[in-house]
Amino acid sequence: MQFDRLTTEMRRLALEAGARIMEIYQSDDFETRAKSDDSPVTAADEAADALISAGLRAAFPDIPLVTEEQSDTHDQDLRTFLIVDPLDGTKEFVQRRGDFTVNIAYVENGVPLRGVVYAPAKGRLFYTTADGRSVEEQGPFGEAPGRTDPIGVNATPDNRALMVVASKSHRDAATDAYIGEYGVRDMTSAGSSLKFCLVATGEADLYPRLGRTMEWDTAAGDAVLRGAGGQVVRFDDHTPLAYGKPGFANPFFIAYAPGVLLVKG
Repeated sequence: MQFDRLTTEMRRLALEAGARIMEIYQSDDFETRAKSDDSPVTAADEAADALISAGLRAAFPDIPLVTEEQSDTHDQDLRTFLIVDPLDGTKEFVQRRGDFTVNIAYVENGVPLRGVVYAPAKGRLFYTTADGRSVEEQGPFGEAPGRTDPIGVNATPDNRALMVVASKSHRDAATDAYIGEYGVRDMTSAGSSLKFCLVATGEADLYPRLGRTMEWDTAAGDAVLRGAGGQVVRFDDHTPLAYGKPGFANPFFIAYAPGVLLVKG
C-alpha cells in the first residue's frame, strides 16, 4: 500500500464529503427515512457515500471496499479492505447536534492501520499520517494540509480520577454500571467516532461501549486512537478488537489509554 497516497486520498474525500453533508445540514429541511434495521438515513448519508465510494474505487481499484450504505458490500470475507461510514451519527445529524463524522479507514490483516475522522460541523479533522502517527489538522481546511499537531493519549492517567466519555445517543444502565467500577473524575458524552478521538487527544481516558456497533462505525476512530498510542479491546476478554469479522459486527469493546487499569466486565 502506498500510504502517502492513501493519506492524501482519504483526507481529500473526507473533506469533500463533509462539505456536501454540511450543504444538506444547513438547508431548511431534509428527508429522513428508516432503513431495514430501523436506523435513520438521509440524503447526506447517500451523497457522501456516493462521493467517497467513487473516489476510493478510482484510486484503489484492487482493494475491496466495505461501506455502510451499500449492503452488497457486506457479504464479503475479507482481511484487507477499505471501510467507510460516510455519515456516522445520523441521529446527531437529524437532531442538528453537530456530533457526526465522516469515517474512512484502511484495514490490513484485520488491523485498522490508517484512518480519517472528520467532524465537519465542529471543524475537527483527525487522521493518521503516512507513517502511522495520528494528528489533528487545524482549519480552515484547504486542498493542501494546513498545520497539523501530533496527538497522543494521556500517558499518565490517574486511575482514581479518570475522564470517561460515553455515547450521547446509546447510553444505558449496563454502561453506567461498568463505568461505576472505576474512579471517575468527570464524564462527558459525544456522538459518533468522536469518542475515540477524545481518547486519542487525551481529552478522555476511557470509552466503554456496551452496545451494538459495526466495523464501519469504529475502524477509522480505532486507527486514529492506535496511532495516538491508545488501544481498543474486546469487552469480554480484553484481546485487541479485530476487523473482517463475519457480517462486520463488533462485540462490546473498550477504548482506552494504556495507563488505565481495566476492570473485567
